[in-house]
Amino acid sequence: MILQSLDRYYNHLYSEKDSTGKPKIPAYGFSEEKIGWIVVLSPNGDWIDLKPHLTVEKKPKAKLMDVPRAEKRTSGIKANFLWDKTAYTLGVNANPDKQAAQTQPFLLSEDTFNAFREKHLALLRDTQDSGLLALYRFLGKWQPTQFQDIAITDKITMLDSKIVFQLDGAYHYIHESEAANVLWARLLQNDDAKMGFCLIDGEKSPIARLHPVIKGIPGEEQKAGGNIVSFNQKSFASFGKEQGANAPISERAAFTYTTVLNYLLRRENGHCLDRTIGDASTVFWAEAADNGNAEAEEAFFADVMEVSDGTENQKVFDILQQIAKDRPLKEITPELHEDIRFYILGLAPNTSRISIRFWLNTTFGQLAQNLADHWRDLAIEPCPWKIPPSLWRLLTHTAPLGKTENISPILASEMTRAIISGTPYPMSLLSQLLVRIRADHIGNYKTVPEGPARKIALDMANGLRIAMIKAILARKFRKGLIKEGVPMSLDKESTNRAYLLGRMFAVLERIQYQALGDINASIADRYYGSASAVPFSVFPRLLVGACHHLSRLRKDKPGLAVNLDKDLGEIIAALPEHYPRHFSIDEQGRFSIGYYQQKQSYFSPKEAVTTTEE
Repeated sequence: MILQSLDRYYNHLYSEKDSTGKPKIPAYGFSEEKIGWIVVLSPNGDWIDLKPHLTVEKKPKAKLMDVPRAEKRTSGIKANFLWDKTAYTLGVNANPDKQAAQTQPFLLSEDTFNAFREKHLALLRDTQDSGLLALYRFLGKWQPTQFQDIAITDKITMLDSKIVFQLDGAYHYIHESEAANVLWARLLQNDDAKMGFCLIDGEKSPIARLHPVIKGIPGEEQKAGGNIVSFNQKSFASFGKEQGANAPISERAAFTYTTVLNYLLRRENGHCLDRTIGDASTVFWAEAADNGNAEAEEAFFADVMEVSDGTENQKVFDILQQIAKDRPLKEITPELHEDIRFYILGLAPNTSRISIRFWLNTTFGQLAQNLADHWRDLAIEPCPWKIPPSLWRLLTHTAPLGKTENISPILASEMTRAIISGTPYPMSLLSQLLVRIRADHIGNYKTVPEGPARKIALDMANGLRIAMIKAILARKFRKGLIKEGVPMSLDKESTNRAYLLGRMFAVLERIQYQALGDINASIADRYYGSASAVPFSVFPRLLVGACHHLSRLRKDKPGLAVNLDKDLGEIIAALPEHYPRHFSIDEQGRFSIGYYQQKQSYFSPKEAVTTTEE
């Protein structure tokens, strides 16, 4: 399903044209490579000039160019056709020793140059094309040692860059000529390839033994690229089939799905989220039913997943709120279409391979509804955010010290899958949030360095964590997995024992604070974890302490003592006769919600309206 969708999207992109009239994606047998320089040759094969092929930014970068598909260099030396790095095309590469590079900036690379030269001298021996003939003559007489004699200022900066060749006075590059394309088409024909039925298109075609690499996945192990489909151990072989024969995909289909993935992973194309989710790079694309434009839907999804300050993001959030109220999408915003197919794919590094973290194939209308449900489930009063939190921001609240590198990749993937597909949130998310609430108590904030993590540690039951806990339980209720709804705001009528004890704990903490002021370790620092898990062992002691604090408070602040005593009495009256011996993980979540809402009620200018999701 994934590869078939990518193959279909390749055909869609190839039918579209960019501003220059070229297809948005390379034709079969070609790939987009970052070409930094162009060597201009005379008809006799002499070096004429060196031209940059760089962006005009503050720090210039090599621009993309369609060239014959790169060789897969898992090991050994393999030269590309009509282009390559300077180590292959000119036999020189930059000196990796920075200190030695001051006197000797480049090193000779004769083995790779000989591979490039021998390949092209054999292929171009009988050519009559003037450009190919110029390259043939150049390679016949060029020696890597000649590089030091070239009088150009950019020759050091071009080292290790990828270069192509151009005939002096010609408009096109040598690899773009008709003769070069004919020769390359002949080279693409693999007479040794086994025939078989392709799993993607169902046609009988030559089966790819090795698939092109996929680049753009962050990670040290992915610098050279990786594969989704790959078999390189005997344990993976079956019935005598090795490598690509285990999952037969035609050479054409292997090219299309890898080419379109490389296109999607380039962030400048607008199909990849800027931030990774855990360790996963998220790509997305939409297909209009009439093969038309789907950019509005893609931009909408990107804005939702990467919320930042701005009027456009607020507009997106308002649309989701209206969808959550069951308003049809076409009434809210006519430029968005419900019937457009939308695809989301999460890719993560895994040594030399690429793992699929999550995959969604749905209509945009259903996706928008799933995203709206996420915001509805997350909503809580008082609202703990000024800017709607992105998924990345929510995940940082599950990580120790609030650091991105501490986010669990598995948890991030499961949470993303739940948000985009509308399935229940992972229970591991609830357990992780409860762990973080207990761990990041106020007593620990002095050991946390300045920054977001310190701010999180200052409030152990911070609003975003409580909102996520509320979302988990609210969704379980909507899916029929639990019988009781979740309060949106402080619910003084609730009889849920976990919610009541959470409220009670907040009242006891308030009583202690008003009586004693700031102290080194409050009851929240000492007892929150045990109170939320095994209330039977904690609350009797806390009530005894509260009696002493109230008697002191009656002397100093009698009016406040009456109000707090009233809050405490109302909660005790609603509790069962005996304290529960232990709470389940769901009940611990309700405890934290009750604690948060009761605590926040003391800072609200007016009493919140009670609403419960039912």
